[in-house]
Amino acid sequence: MSSRDTNQEFSRGGWNRRDFVSNALTVLAGASLLKPLGARAERDVRDGAGQLAGKGPKEMTIRQAIDRIVADIPGAPFSSTVDTVKSGDPTQLLKGIVTTMFATDAVIEKTIRQGANFIIAHEPTFYNHQDETAWLEGDKVYAFKKELLEKQNIVVWRFHDYWHTFRPDGILMGMLVAMGWDKYYNAGEPEIITVPAVSLKDIVRSAKKALGIDKMKVIGDLSGMCQRIVLSPGAAGGRRQIEMLRKYEPDLLICGELNEWETSEYVRDARYQGRQVSLVVLGHAVSEEPGMQALVPWLEARLPGVPVKHFASGDPFTWV
Repeated sequence: MSSRDTNQEFSRGGWNRRDFVSNALTVLAGASLLKPLGARAERDVRDGAGQLAGKGPKEMTIRQAIDRIVADIPGAPFSSTVDTVKSGDPTQLLKGIVTTMFATDAVIEKTIRQGANFIIAHEPTFYNHQDETAWLEGDKVYAFKKELLEKQNIVVWRFHDYWHTFRPDGILMGMLVAMGWDKYYNAGEPEIITVPAVSLKDIVRSAKKALGIDKMKVIGDLSGMCQRIVLSPGAAGGRRQIEMLRKYEPDLLICGELNEWETSEYVRDARYQGRQVSLVVLGHAVSEEPGMQALVPWLEARLPGVPVKHFASGDPFTWV
């Protein structure tokens, strides 16, 4: 993806935000993602006086909104998770929600202009998985972002482990919808899909159009045909990616990112040995962004009356 205004809403390739939200809403509803709040969810959002909050955004705190969201995640709340509040006071009243991949400075400023005060980000805010900040004390880049959030009292909450735990995985389903492959989803083996035979070249072309990617890394014969595809958005890690290649023996692995001494080298050796397997590397942010866009209708169903928007953090790289 070339550099562009990261404050733009998610609108790329051959489909726009309205089309995506409509399609995601249909798919996620069919997958029971939009089920009504259960007794547990209702119980979790009652305030100290036993009154049910949530008639509108002015009557709900950010903490109550988080509780509603978590209430529909299997096995939640988790005793150990990176899905914690990274900045701000969650006891304040909720004004509006922004979903995104990364709470970048640009996304934060867009959120402020939008009048929202709650950012739900999929990935870290402070440049490491655990969002540890002691090592960043005195750093000017960190200080700027921290001050920007604190000055505007913006709450940032990470929604990573919970969204991946939901069934179907919210990030994976968002990717499937974006690629037009949601009809091939198999709940029994969600990591692999079987599609009508299509050339690697056509898959690359479709992915570039659907996700707004200018360039991507590919290992394989572009004229080769693919049917069995392992889809692994984000960064599963080399061992996990190779385990999926061993288990499913697919024609193609599509991933978000990888360490270039692991999965790519495994695929290179496999092809040298005559195994017909290809690899497409999309980029981390663009591979998971559709899943955070799909979160919008999911949240709207659970938090009626609360304004929810998606702002893409975008790909930080420019291809030259």
